[in-house]
Amino acid sequence: MIDDSEVQALRQQLRGTLLQPADAGYDAARTLFNAMIDKRPRLIAQCANVADVMTCVRFARQHGLLLAVRGGGHNGGGLGSCDDGLVIDLGRLRGIRVDPAAHTVRAEGGCTWGDVDHATHAFGLATPSGVISTTGVGGLTLGGGIGYLSRRFGLTIDNLLSVDMVLADGRFVTASASVNEDLFWAVRGGGGNFGVVTSFEFRLHALSSVVAGPTLWPLERAAEVMRWYRDFLPKAPPELNGFFAFITVPPAPPFPPALHLQKMCGIVWCYAGDAVRAEAALAPVRAMKPALDGLASMPYPMLQGAFDGLYTPGLQWYWRADFVNELSDEAIALHVEHGSRTPTLHSSMHLYPIDAAVHRVGRRETAFAWRDARWAAVFIGVSPDPAQRDQIATWCKDYWSALHPHSAGGAYVNFMMDEGQERVQASYRDNHARLASIKAKFDPGNLFRVNQNIRPAA
Repeated sequence: MIDDSEVQALRQQLRGTLLQPADAGYDAARTLFNAMIDKRPRLIAQCANVADVMTCVRFARQHGLLLAVRGGGHNGGGLGSCDDGLVIDLGRLRGIRVDPAAHTVRAEGGCTWGDVDHATHAFGLATPSGVISTTGVGGLTLGGGIGYLSRRFGLTIDNLLSVDMVLADGRFVTASASVNEDLFWAVRGGGGNFGVVTSFEFRLHALSSVVAGPTLWPLERAAEVMRWYRDFLPKAPPELNGFFAFITVPPAPPFPPALHLQKMCGIVWCYAGDAVRAEAALAPVRAMKPALDGLASMPYPMLQGAFDGLYTPGLQWYWRADFVNELSDEAIALHVEHGSRTPTLHSSMHLYPIDAAVHRVGRRETAFAWRDARWAAVFIGVSPDPAQRDQIATWCKDYWSALHPHSAGGAYVNFMMDEGQERVQASYRDNHARLASIKAKFDPGNLFRVNQNIRPAA
């Protein structure tokens, strides 16, 4: 229990806002991206600067409070919040500085990828991120960072140069390849287990426009398209990325009315290179005669924001994930069986490629352990209607259960719910022991445990 005088003392130390359940704005502040999850923190600290973060970490430790850290707020498992504890909300830390000469960008912990893309695109530069621009920089990066540019430039963590962090004892440190090297190794894939990252420094690449967009096929061609995709993409140039999906066509532009609400299979492409070479690279795609060819040249931020309007805050989410080494014909048949039964407009299955540049980094060079996998699969049950929460969760679990025997074993931690220690350890493989040792060094009391938790080594 914390008495009012202690809360008031904390409030007076902060430049940001401290909210309690009776305060105006509390309910809006505690609302999560995934509306399936409802948590009621004892305190929400909307931090204005790093000093606020340091103060809040020390307060939580001193008072034995459960502590959660919220960056962009997209965590599917709701792990940016907690019941009865303290939430450090980084949403006001949105500063960005681009160094166009050094090809670097520094982004604070509350930034979204849309913020970063807006700042870097003005200089004709970009760094790898995900596929939705409202995703937080912090969560996506700390889990690894899989997205449109992975095959050409690697994971987001492969482009991470340094981080500023607040540790469990309230100290502020920097970690990079030359300072606190073990901590820097751990945060590149180890999630939020080691402290509050208040800023990230990334390497940038020359990239302004991409040739990108969806190609769609009728469901009766799904097995054929998946087999072709399985064989084609690993041999394609690294500039070409494409994730496979089962979808229900949204009833909105740019999709033609004749396809609205049809169940189809598709691939969302991104060619991050010369537009002339893009035509040659995408010729085999067009040879597959898609029912919809949505490929076009566009600014990279336009591609990144293409699904923002579909996946808005406040939907019900349930998801499962696996890494995949190969797509056998048997696995493809199961994908078609379950993927053709998406229960809602927003529900889907995505196969994200993680080869090419991702494979050029060794599995022990960062905490991200699945460098030898070829795809990251995610099964997504989503609906705006709370009455459908059981339906979307059951479909998702059944789909995952059917395909799990054909998986590599672990999962991308950014696509996991709260699934227990066995799944966490499987997702880090033999990197888990080193992560637990580093956790014991920097957070021996496991203050940062509202996450895909790595427990400190004994």
